[in-house]
Order: sequence, then C-alpha cells, then structure tokens
Amino acid sequence: QQSGRRFNLFLKQRLRIDKRHQSKDSIFFRDGVRRIDFVLSYVDDLNKEWEKKLERRKEFERNLIKAGLELETEDKKESEDGKIYFVKIHAPWEVLITYAEVLNIKVPIKENDIPAMVENPLDCMLAPLRLPEKVMHPEPDYFTAPFSKDKQELYLINDESTFFSPSMRNRIVNYILTRCPYGTEEGKKKFGIKRLLNNGTYSAAYPLHDCQYWKKANDPNCDNERYTLYMEWARFLRFYKEQPLDLIRKYYGEKIGIYFAWLGFYTEMLFLAAVVGLICFFYGLFTMDENMSSKEICDPAIGGEIIMCPLCDRECDYWRLNTTCGSSEYSHLFDNVATLFFAIFMGIWVTLFLEFWKRRQARLKYEWDLVDFEEEQQQLQLRPEYEAKCTQKKKNPVTQEMEPYLPITSQAVRFCISGTTVLFWVSLIIASMIAVIVYRLAVYAAFASLMENTQSLEPISGLLTPQLATSVTASCLNFVIIMILNFLYERIAIWITDMEIPRTHMEYENRLTMKMFLFQFVNYYSSCFYVAFFKGKFVGYPGAYTYMFNRWRNEECDPAGCLIELTTQLTIVMAGKQIWGNIQEAIVPWICNWWGRRKARNNPENLYSRWEQDHDLQIFGALGLFYEYLEMVIQFGFITLFVASFPLAPLLALMNNILEIRVDSWKLTTQYRRPVAAKAHSIGVWQEILNGMAILSVVTNAFIVAFTSDMIPRLVYYYAYSENDDSPMSGYINNSLSVFQISDFPDRNKPKMNPGNFVICRYRDYRYPPDHERKYLHTMQFWHILAAKLAFIIIMEHVVFIVKFFVAWMIPDVPADVKAKIKREKYLTQKILHEYELEKLKEKLCQGDKLASEKEFIATEGRMELSRAM
Repeated sequence: QQSGRRFNLFLKQRLRIDKRHQSKDSIFFRDGVRRIDFVLSYVDDLNKEWEKKLERRKEFERNLIKAGLELETEDKKESEDGKIYFVKIHAPWEVLITYAEVLNIKVPIKENDIPAMVENPLDCMLAPLRLPEKVMHPEPDYFTAPFSKDKQELYLINDESTFFSPSMRNRIVNYILTRCPYGTEEGKKKFGIKRLLNNGTYSAAYPLHDCQYWKKANDPNCDNERYTLYMEWARFLRFYKEQPLDLIRKYYGEKIGIYFAWLGFYTEMLFLAAVVGLICFFYGLFTMDENMSSKEICDPAIGGEIIMCPLCDRECDYWRLNTTCGSSEYSHLFDNVATLFFAIFMGIWVTLFLEFWKRRQARLKYEWDLVDFEEEQQQLQLRPEYEAKCTQKKKNPVTQEMEPYLPITSQAVRFCISGTTVLFWVSLIIASMIAVIVYRLAVYAAFASLMENTQSLEPISGLLTPQLATSVTASCLNFVIIMILNFLYERIAIWITDMEIPRTHMEYENRLTMKMFLFQFVNYYSSCFYVAFFKGKFVGYPGAYTYMFNRWRNEECDPAGCLIELTTQLTIVMAGKQIWGNIQEAIVPWICNWWGRRKARNNPENLYSRWEQDHDLQIFGALGLFYEYLEMVIQFGFITLFVASFPLAPLLALMNNILEIRVDSWKLTTQYRRPVAAKAHSIGVWQEILNGMAILSVVTNAFIVAFTSDMIPRLVYYYAYSENDDSPMSGYINNSLSVFQISDFPDRNKPKMNPGNFVICRYRDYRYPPDHERKYLHTMQFWHILAAKLAFIIIMEHVVFIVKFFVAWMIPDVPADVKAKIKREKYLTQKILHEYELEKLKEKLCQGDKLASEKEFIATEGRMELSRAM
C-alpha cells in the first residue's frame, strides 16, 4: 500500500513536469514569449473574510487588465506546497510606452560620440583591481531624451521586447499597481497593492530575478545579470575588486546604485584616514618607553611612594600610584602629541571626503542620465496612503486641479503627538544612560574592594584596575541597552511617521530619517559624550566631594587621564555594533531562507519555479536602504566625532566596510527578492546630516584634546612650570597631584582603616596644600591650564574651519569635463530633436496647410539657431 502511494505521487509529479514544459528558471509566460514583469501571490484561506478578499482580487485584477496589463495565474496545485496561487503580470509594448512618457523615462536616441577620458598612466598598476569591460559597462553610452509616443522613430528601438530594461519594466508595472483601484469600502475609494498586502488580500508582490545566482539560466534570452553580479561582485573573495556600478544600476535601479557608489567611495577615502591613524598609533607605541609620565608612575621610588586618596567612601583604602602603571603606559598609545595632529587631519579629511563625493556624484548623475531628473516625477508624487486617508480636497494653485489635503488642525495634533513621543524616547535614553552612570558609581567600590582582597587577581592587577573593570562592564551593559532601545524605537518611529501621514515619498523618508537619526545619535553617542566631557570634571576634592542624587560619589578619572576610558567605550560600542550589524544582515536572512526552502529540496527542481524560488526569499522593503545608510552614518559619527581618542577607529571602519560591501551585495543578490527599481540622483537628506556631523566633529575633537586628554596640562608644565632643563617633563606627576591632610576627612569619606598610618594622601587636581593660607582652593596653575585649554579650542576650531572652507571653495562640486559633456549632450540632443521636427514639418508642407506649416517651420529653425547660440 505504501509503495502504491509513492508510485501515485511519482506519477503526479511526472504529470506536473510534463504539463509545464518549462525550465525552473523561466521568466516568461507559458507561451515562452511574454516576459514576467511582476508576480503577485495569495493563499486562498477559507476564513471569515474569504469572500471579501476574493471580491477585492477579482476587481483589482479586472482593473489591471483594463489598464492594459496581461495576467496569467498559476493554480495552487502547481505550487510547491499546494497552497499558494501566483499571478504573473506582463506589460505589453503599448502599456510600456504610455507610462514611459508619464514617468518621463529617458531612452537612447544616438550613441555617444564624445571622446572618452584620456587613460591614466597608473591604470596598468591598478589592473588587478579592475573588472572585465563587459561587466563594468554592460551597455554602450548613449545620448538620451525623455520618451514620447509620438516620436518613436526617433529612438534606437531595435527590439521592442528588450528596448526597456527589466528594471524599467518592473518600475512601470509597480507604478500601475500602486494606483490601481480595487473597489469602494465604507464610502471611500480603495486602491493600491500596498493596502491589499496589508489587509492580506495578497501575500506578496515582487519582480523576478533573471536567473539563479550560482549558475547561468538555460534560456538563451536570459541576460544572467544576477549570476554575473554574484560571481564578480557579491563574493567575498572579490573584496579587492572595483564595483560594477553600471551593472548594479541596470539591475537594481539608480537608488541602490547610488548607495553602493557612496559606500564604495567612503571606503576608498577611509583607506587614507586608516593609514594616517595607524601611523599615529605606531608613534604612540614606539614612544611608549620614552613617556616620562608613565615612567614616574611606574617608578617604585616615585609612584610607589605616592599615596593616593581613596576612590570611594568608607569601603576603599588608600592606594599607591604605581598600581596604575599598566593603564598609564597604555593611555600613552592614544594620548600623545600625534593625537592633536590626527584630530586636525580628520577635520580636513572629512571636508575632502564630502567635497570629492559631490564631484563623484555629479559624474554619476551625468553617466546615469539623472542631470535633468526632477524629484517631482518620483519623490514628490502623492503617496497612495495620503490620497486614501485625506478625504478633504482643495485646488492646487500650480496644476489648478483638485487634490486631497490634510487640514492644519489635524496636522498640528499629529505633530504634537509625534513630538511628544520622540521627546519621551529621547528622555528614556538619557534616563538609561543615568542608570548606567549610577551602576558605574555603585559597583566601583565593589571592584576596588574585590581587587584588593583577592589574591588570584594579583597577576593582572597592574592592567585591570578598578576604573578599567568598571568602564568595561559599564560599556558592555550600555551596549546591550542601546541594542534593546534601538529595536523598540525603530517600530515606534515608523508608527508615528505613518500617523503623521506625510504628503509625498520624499517627506516620508525625510521625516523618518530625522526621527531615527536623532534617536540613534543620542542612543549611540550619549555614553561617549559622558566619558569625554563629564566624567571626572565635577568630582570636587577630598572632604568636599560632589554626589549624584546626594548618594553616589561622582567618578574620578585615572591619574593618567580619562582618554583611555573613552577609547574603551568607543571600541566596545563601535566594534559591538558592527559585529552585531553583520550578524543581523547576513546570518539571520540566510537562516530564514534555509528554513523556508527546506521542503523544496526534496522535490524535483522542475517543480520549483522561478517565482516560487523568489517567493521564498526575504523582502527588501522600502526602508531597506534607509537602514543601510543609517548604519554607515552612525559609523561615520564614531570615526569623526571622537576620533581624537582612538586613531584606529578609521581602520576598524575600513575593515568593516570592506566586509559590509560584500555582505550587502551578497544578501541583495542571493537572500532577498529583487527590489523594485527606483530613481535617485543623490544620497538625499543624508548629505546634510553628514555635513552637520563634519562641523560638529571639529568642535568635539577640539574639546577632547583640550579637556579629556592630558596634553594641554603637560604643555603648560613643559613651557611654564618645569624646573629641569635636561628633562623638562620630569616632576610632572608630582606637580599634577595635590596634597590632602587625612585628618581633614569628614566621617562620611574617611576609610574604615588606615593600616599604614598615613598622614597625607594625593589627589588629581591643582589646589593649594593644607598648610597654605588659601587651603584647598585652586592654584594659579589651574587657571593657566584652563585659559590654555580655551585658547587651544578657539585656535584649533578657527584653523580647521578656515582650512575646511578654503578646501571646499577650491574644489568645484562638478568637474569641468562633466560640465562640458553636459552642455555638449544638451546641445546635440536638442539638435537631433529639432532636426526631427523639421523633417516632420517638411512632410506637412508637402501635404497641405502651407501657411500654418511655414510659420511652424520658421519657429523651429529659430529654436535651432537659439540652441546653437547657447
């Protein structure tokens, strides 16, 4: 009986294979001629709303057919799991040319005859980094013009089936799907595939990949672009190769193409910053033995004899300065004179990066026919959600047509709710940061007591100080809180942006971007700002310490400075975020797809069709690129805002980005459905955010060098207070520590025990000793150092800003050769179009109505003369 069941199953599968007569990689209808431009899928579940969904689908598909699209349905019996229906959509030639004109799509009219750029003599050296010419430039370069149905003979139409690329075709079909009505419910007209996906009428809507990524398709008509992208771009072994940007743009559209162009350019520019940062790090490494401060701290005769005041009340004991020997040596790696140079260098580097990116962007705009691209055609179109939710209408003063609008009162209420929600979440982040600070203050005494009383920690006690142990555990705790808040806020941000009902796609993206960036900025950087600018700055002095909430004593910096703690914080948050991000981006989609495809592996491959394969992949949503940009911009903040504390940050970012490019390309090519192609001529609002962060980075790095590092106090001592001409920095540690008489301790602060019977202890500050008439008040050296710090901030900011603005002025946003090419192309395109009009008018003259045609002819010739003059 069991063998008979297996035989019947075999016959059923054999019958399905014979019935289809198609390769599993077929991207055509059953006739093998009409290309599948889009696929809709649905499950015919018999629940309460089954009839309503059925009626919606019938009406929607009827309206799609009225719009000119051709549909072909695959029954659920033909699907791999026997549950899913697939509706394949084909856009015939008439539909394509109609909507190409509506969307103002540019198409070729003549092959570009402008001479190519002169070859760079260094190109032969860069040959190992190059990709084959066919991969880099899959299509010839053409002069283009917006498509018009009335001028079809003007365009280079060799084959109607391939004239519009698959990405153009799926963009046109998606435009129709988002605006196609499916009925009236509750007195309101309903339309758009997005609503049908949200209410479960359809389960998915996506364009098809052209083949499997690991092998070429059997169909000779298939371009196998996905396979080429995988082999030449998405594999990690190709990490050293350039990116095939023209092929990416052709397959995925300009919006995704511009992201990878920006990411690649950012990574290239990081190489210079990483090299300079590495040199600064090696300078600190090689001069570590020459650092007089750490020598004095480690010297048993100096640091071993200096008794430091307790770091917490009652529980902590007096301690010797040389116990921080290890951390003081390592702090010199990042706190040295190279820190100042690197901070100034990064201020200039960020300007070069942004200015040269503008030039690269301008070149791409020309090469990808985006020079005259108008945002109104794509980004400024009304969102279907806006049209559906706004029932009131008013006349547009420009078009003089009635269009929906949101009343000002409704807008005000929505903005108030939105603003309050964002403020609440930002306050929640600040509250969580305060909780981490309280943790640091509360556990410090525990670490100090544990490390003093535990013999097993003696071998590492020189390296693992209570300050460092507290800093590392607090940084890890802070990172976990950051990830949790980030996960929650992402959903809140999308919800409140949807609630605001933005009018256009551009408004929606910009509002969501600003909300998410504001939150992420506070979330990721607040702990670094605390360590850099607040920790150790409001401590007080022995006998008069300052307390948080009148309970926890504020933290002190290490005797060698707070910079090493900022470095620790930055490293943990930055590296942790990058590792977690790559796990989230690569491993999670792979596991989901593996789980989704586990049943299909047991079936003959002829039964696992191209639309079913793509259906089982992950969705690259409308906000897919948004998260990629956000991740990189947050990283950009780490390597610019706090780079003075960690010169190796650009190197970490460079290594991450080399991996990021390949991870993003791999997941997009292998793990995600093909996204709908979209146009974009720039990185949008992210450019302004990067500019703002570049300016802020100059200020933060100036403050880090002045107030967080120990450089200014050392320079003041070197030039004004040193008494040893042979070794100017000797005696600096003793000079930077003030004296406190232990008998002056109030009971709240005094340690329980004093086994050494110490009379005085030292603390990090510039205050008069107990036997001075101005006992425990700040010395003149304190005010000299403060004045030097403020003077340094003003001088550094002005120098860097002057250089930045000079560099920005010197580098034009658009290269001269690109300007010339744009003018040349405009002139030739106008000439071709006018000559075409003249030919048409000559034909009219021959046919009749000579007077009207002669006037038209003269007007057209006049336009040509004006074009030549321009």
